[in-house]
Amino acid sequence: MYPIERYLRKLKSYVRNKARPEGCIAEAYIAQECVHFCSRYLDGVETRLNRYGRNHEGDLHQLDKSKLKVFLQLGKPLHAKKYVELNVVEEEQARNYVLQNCDEVSPFLE
Repeated sequence: MYPIERYLRKLKSYVRNKARPEGCIAEAYIAQECVHFCSRYLDGVETRLNRYGRNHEGDLHQLDKSKLKVFLQLGKPLHAKKYVELNVVEEEQARNYVLQNCDEVSPFLE
C-alpha cells in the first residue's frame, strides 16, 4: 500500500485551489507530463533525466595516466587518508595480481 499512498501524497501536493482540487491535480499532472516528454528531446540542457548520478566519477579516459586497464577503476575513499606499508608477502601478492589480470602484460609472460 505504501507506493499508492506516496503517489496520492504527490497528487495532493498539486492542489492549489481547495475549491477545485480535481482541476488542480489534472492541470499539474498534464504540465508535469509535458515537461517530462519535452526534456527527453533537449540537448545541452541538464534535466532530471540526463543529469549525472550522485556518485559519478567522471570520464575514465581523461584520468587514465597509467595506460593499464587494471588501474582504470575509479573510486572515492570512504574514510580519511590512511597509508599502509605492505610487507614482503603482500607486495608479492599485489605484483602477481597485476601480472595475471592485466592484458597488456600477457605478451611478456608468454
